[in-house]
Amino acid sequence: MNDERTDDEVTQALTAAEVLTDDAVERLETAEMIAEAADEAAADAEASGDDEEAAAIEDEAGEVVIELVEEAAAELTVAEELVEEAAEATEAGTDEVPMLEALEASAEVHEIADEAAEATLAAAAEEAVALADVGEGTAADEVLVEAAIEAAVMEETAEEIGEELLAEAAEKEASLAAKEKAAAAAADDPFRGPGDWYVVHTYAGYENKVKANLESRIHTMQMEGKIFRVYIPMEDVMEIKNGKKQIVQKKVFPGYLLVKMEYDNDSWYVVRNTPGVTGFVSAGTGQKPTPLSKREVEKILVVKKEEHKPAVRLGFDEGDVVRITSGPFADFNGTISEINADQAKLKVLVNIFDRETPVELSFDQVAKV
Repeated sequence: MNDERTDDEVTQALTAAEVLTDDAVERLETAEMIAEAADEAAADAEASGDDEEAAAIEDEAGEVVIELVEEAAAELTVAEELVEEAAEATEAGTDEVPMLEALEASAEVHEIADEAAEATLAAAAEEAVALADVGEGTAADEVLVEAAIEAAVMEETAEEIGEELLAEAAEKEASLAAKEKAAAAAADDPFRGPGDWYVVHTYAGYENKVKANLESRIHTMQMEGKIFRVYIPMEDVMEIKNGKKQIVQKKVFPGYLLVKMEYDNDSWYVVRNTPGVTGFVSAGTGQKPTPLSKREVEKILVVKKEEHKPAVRLGFDEGDVVRITSGPFADFNGTISEINADQAKLKVLVNIFDRETPVELSFDQVAKV
């Protein structure tokens, strides 16, 4: 695997491995269900005295089960290879400049130490030969031993310097990461700086255009000191269309956007007279806009630390007849008996050997008939 692969490629490889593993598990579970259904059907046939029908059912089911197991094994093999390649790429490639600089400096220190050690040993060898020529064998041995010790000290010192450089680089990286995280958090902090948050009503479907127009007016009318941010609340939504799953961004409050500003006649005029704006949201019957409370701002704008799962919008309900679009039961029709939105799974009753068997599928594996 090329060591220059990007983080995106590594992520794609791991995602593909996860999908393959899930598919393999699904095939094995399907194989188990088919085997169980076949055993029951064969038992019924034997009980009615039709041994040939029982044997035919077992043979047919056996072929399907073997095929599913082989496909699952092949998928798991490919998944394992992808994970290994991703691990190699992650270990070999890094974009952290401080660590790269430290590694290069450490290598340079080692190279200098090696050259110095070689020079020391070479000089000692010449001196030892000269001493041996005049009959000073013991002195020659002492010279060589001292040179070897000195060379070892050079190498040990170089190793210590390299470790110090790497430790300093790791600290620097951690410090940079902490600063970047703090800067990002500060930039995203809805309470940072002056002003309050107000809700502005717009024509539905024109929120993005109104936001662009307002930001342009803020700049051209030099209102950056009173109007600070314009924000459209968005959320990730998982939609199922034509049996395919996709994550799309949807507006949380269609027809509205949020503006952080210091309210006065000038700031009100700039916002209110932006094309597409129909007015501010006020509490009660008063005409003066009402700013959002801290609790409302936290609910709408503050990013939660826990991982956010996209909302799910389904195109079907329990009892609907659907067509299976992929997997071992592709092109089979079945009836939805259960929907698990959290896991993006549903159970479909499929007729196998004249028996309704529940098959668990993902949302993107079915389409409405």
